[in-house]
Amino acid sequence: MEKVNINTKIFGIGLNKTGTTTLGQCGRILGYRCKSVSKKLLEDVVLRKDLTSVQRIATKYDLFEDWPWPLIYRELDEMFPGSKFILTVRKNPKVWLESLKRHSMTKHPFKDCDKLVYGYSYPHKRAKEHIDFYMQHNSAVRNYFEGRDSDFLEICWENGDDFEKLCKFLNRDIPQTPLPHANKASDNKLPKRRYVVNKILSLFVTKKLTRKNLSKNLKNIKILFSGGRKNRT
Repeated sequence: MEKVNINTKIFGIGLNKTGTTTLGQCGRILGYRCKSVSKKLLEDVVLRKDLTSVQRIATKYDLFEDWPWPLIYRELDEMFPGSKFILTVRKNPKVWLESLKRHSMTKHPFKDCDKLVYGYSYPHKRAKEHIDFYMQHNSAVRNYFEGRDSDFLEICWENGDDFEKLCKFLNRDIPQTPLPHANKASDNKLPKRRYVVNKILSLFVTKKLTRKNLSKNLKNIKILFSGGRKNRT
């Protein structure tokens, strides 16, 4: 794999719903050029096993969070020597899972990243699979970076980690700005129709909705996503 000699990169390698958006906002406050989730890059990584676009995009930014970056920390470590890696975590796995469930009700149902990563579009009734993924990912990251304190930082915003801890790791001055808490459930002002569609689909996934009933409900999905207007004939 080609190594790229550029300024230090900062890769957020915590799973989604661990405070990744907060990390990105902190980066912007500190003056970094930040790159967040990209489904196209995720598809390149998961489906095509191709890191060409990842390397090209990574040369244009300083700090990265959300997908696909947590899945390729080993490759990024090789590709960008001297980079720093930040593992964002929740205070416990159950809190993370509940956050993921809420998030699944607000995402666009047809532009889903979760299935590419976890194998399921909705975490409902798949608690063990998701928590196992979360625990195994965090454990693998900690083991990989063991003894590399100058390269690796673990952060949990819920447990009081703040700009002071982050800036000490990055060797930056602490800004006179409160820590942003981005992407809280209460901050998601999304159309109600998105919630309705996700609810219908999640009920089908958990087998609380039969295929016959799902078919009836799906007739309304196109109407919901066209702004509530029925097709005229």
